[in-house]
Amino acid sequence: MDNTYYLSQSTSLILVFIISFIFAFLGIYHSKKNQGLNNYLTANRNIGLFSLTTSLTASALGAWILFGPVSAATWGGIGAIIGYSLGTAFPMFFLIYLGKKIRKELPKGSSLIEFMRKKFGKSLFKFVLLMTIFYMFIFLCAEVTAVAVLINYISGTELWVTALIVLLSTLAYTLYGGLKASIFTDNIQMIVIGILLLISFITIYSFTETQFSFDFIKEKNPHLLSSSYVPGYTAGLTFFIAVAATNLFHQGNWQRVYAAKNFKTLKQSLIISFFIIIPIIFYMGFSGMVAFSIDPNIRPDLGFFSLLLREQTIFLSLFIITLGLALTISTVDTLINAISSLIVVDGKATFDFKKKTNYLIFSRYIILFLSVVCFFISSKGLDILYLFLLADLFCCSFVLTVFYSFYNKSISEKAAYSSIMVGLIGGFLIFPTPDFSKSLLVGILIPQEFFAPFISQSLLFLSFVVATFLPLIVIKAKK
Repeated sequence: MDNTYYLSQSTSLILVFIISFIFAFLGIYHSKKNQGLNNYLTANRNIGLFSLTTSLTASALGAWILFGPVSAATWGGIGAIIGYSLGTAFPMFFLIYLGKKIRKELPKGSSLIEFMRKKFGKSLFKFVLLMTIFYMFIFLCAEVTAVAVLINYISGTELWVTALIVLLSTLAYTLYGGLKASIFTDNIQMIVIGILLLISFITIYSFTETQFSFDFIKEKNPHLLSSSYVPGYTAGLTFFIAVAATNLFHQGNWQRVYAAKNFKTLKQSLIISFFIIIPIIFYMGFSGMVAFSIDPNIRPDLGFFSLLLREQTIFLSLFIITLGLALTISTVDTLINAISSLIVVDGKATFDFKKKTNYLIFSRYIILFLSVVCFFISSKGLDILYLFLLADLFCCSFVLTVFYSFYNKSISEKAAYSSIMVGLIGGFLIFPTPDFSKSLLVGILIPQEFFAPFISQSLLFLSFVVATFLPLIVIKAKK
C-alpha cells in the first residue's frame, strides 16, 4: 500500500500509549470501590439496561470487524455480509431463551460449564471447558494481532510494541477489577466506537458519494449482488453457522447473562444489542464490496481503510488508530476476564489440587502465561484466520449437543460425548487444508475427481454443516 498513508511511529505510539493508559486508569479507579469475588465474576448481579447493552455490544464486536466482513464481502458478496451480520447478532436472541433457563436452574452460577457439570458429571464438562478456553484464546490472539497489524499499516510501528502495550494495559485493570471493570470500560468504549463508526460512514460517503451504492456495485461486480451466485449462499451459511456457534460458547456472554439485575433487563439488552450489531457488520461488509468494485486489486481485508484513507490525512490515521484500539481493548478485557472466571469457577472440579488453592490467584497465573503466548503469536503477525476457522469447527461440533441437552433430560453423557466426537471427526475429514484446495477426505484419502465440483469447491461450508448437524443425527439414532 502507499506509504503516504502512514503517521510517524512516535505519533502513533504516543496515541496507543495514551488511549491504553486512559482505559487502564479508568478501569482500576472504578474497581477500587468494587472489589470481591462476586464483582470479579458477575459484577454483583446488578447491571442495568444501558451498561449491559453497551457491554454486550462492545464485547461482540472487536478489531476483527475492520477486516473480516470487509474481506468476506469481496468474494462472498451480499450473502456473506448477511450471514456474517446475523451470525454475530443471532446469539443475542438465543441467549434470551437459554439465559432464562440457566438463570432459573443455576441462579448462583456464572458460567455455561457449571450447567454442563451439573448435567453430565466430571468428564464431558472438562472437554467443553478445554474447547471454550481454546476458542477464546484464539480470539484473543486474533484481536491483538489485528490491532498490531493495523497500527503497523498506519505507521510502520513494529507489531510487538503495540501487542505489548495493549496486553499490559488491559491485563492491569482486568485482573484487578474483573467483570465490573470490564463492563465499566465497555460503556465508554462502545460510545467511542459508535461515534467513530458514524463519522467514518459520513466521511466515506462524502468521498465516494456516487460509488457508495448498490447501483455502483451492480455495475462493476453484479455477481456480488446476484441471487444466483452460489458462493454467496454458501459463504452466508458458513459464516452464520460458524460465528453463531462460537458466540454461544463465549464465556463473556454468559457472565453478562448472570450480571443482569433481572431477566427483563437481560432480555431488553440482548434485543437492543441485536439491532445495533447487524447494521454495523453490514456497513463494514458493504464497504468491502464498494472498495473491491473501485479497485479489484486491493488487499481484500484492507478495503475499509482504502476508502477511509483516500484523502490521506493525519486526522483520519489518528481516527483509525483510536477506533481500532477501542474495538480491541473492549474485546480483549472481556476475553481475559472470561477465561479467568472459568478457571476460578471450574478450576476446583477440573484440577482438584490436594492442598487448599486460591483459584483466583491461580487463574491470574494462567492468564499471564496465555498472554505471553499471545504476545509471541501476535508479534509474528501470522495469518491466524485458519486457526480461527479450526476453533469455529470445534464449537460447531459441540453446539447442538450441548444446547439440545438444555431441554432434553434423557441425553446421557456417553451419548453426548460420542455425538460430539462423531461431529468433530466428520468435520475434520472435510475441513480444507490451509490452501483450501483439498481436505483429508476430498483430495488426500480419495481423489477429488470422485466428488462433484460443488463438494470440492465448498469444503469449508460442508465441514461446518457436517460438524454441526451430524451430532444431532447420532443423538436421535441412539434413542
